[in-house]
Amino acid sequence: MTAATGTGKRSVLGVLVDITDYADATARIMEAARERRGYAVTALAVHGVMTGVQDKEHNRRLNSFDLVTPDGQPVRWALNTVHKAGLADRVYGPTLTLKVVEQAAAEGLPVYLYGSTQPTLDRLVPALEGMFPALKIAGVEASKFRMSHPGEAGEIAERIKASGARIVLVGLGCPRQEIFTYVMRPLLDMPLLAVGAAFDYHAGLLRNPPAWMQKYALEWLWRLGLEPKRLWKRYVLLNPAYLVRLAAQRSGLWKATPPPPTTEPVTSFSV
Repeated sequence: MTAATGTGKRSVLGVLVDITDYADATARIMEAARERRGYAVTALAVHGVMTGVQDKEHNRRLNSFDLVTPDGQPVRWALNTVHKAGLADRVYGPTLTLKVVEQAAAEGLPVYLYGSTQPTLDRLVPALEGMFPALKIAGVEASKFRMSHPGEAGEIAERIKASGARIVLVGLGCPRQEIFTYVMRPLLDMPLLAVGAAFDYHAGLLRNPPAWMQKYALEWLWRLGLEPKRLWKRYVLLNPAYLVRLAAQRSGLWKATPPPPTTEPVTSFSV
């Protein structure tokens, strides 16, 4: 752990992101799991931050999360350049997922997988069990790709609790997974991790870019090449907007004051 970690949240374009690293983030998640505490976690790259910039109510939801890690290098750079965080690396959602799962397996804490498609989960489960033979998977539930019906949050929470799970991994894509995590946090006495594309990566459906592309924040270019039709708006439009706003925040032209956290209920959400 670097000396800078564990020093709280800082504004990145008004979204509160934690100054943290893998060791610190994993320790905080596992502590909540051991203590049976509700704990909302997400790993935000540029797209995740910009969802908050473009939607103030969603920004307030993100600012209520217990732990928001700098998933993308540009988010880490923002913490370092604006707030002098001194972070040597980002905290990438798929990597954080493996570190948490490894520790959960070592401690015998069962994990619940929520989201993605059934074929992806059918590949993900044996992949995780192959990496961590001691892992206990309490339950698996694919996304239904629809909006929730009244009372469904409670029904999902009861299924998760009945499974004996102590950690929930949520793979619904941004911002659906953050909204789901926000809704479920008060209903569950365990950490919920919104882990983005981690399910697809660890199921072997997506390939990580070379290390040099990750280091120099070119992962977006790699993913754009893999899924141009789905991702072109995210990267071609949002990346420049992020950089312009970050320059304004860093220069002091824009204060980027974070909106206060919210506890307002979400009446309908994607499941």
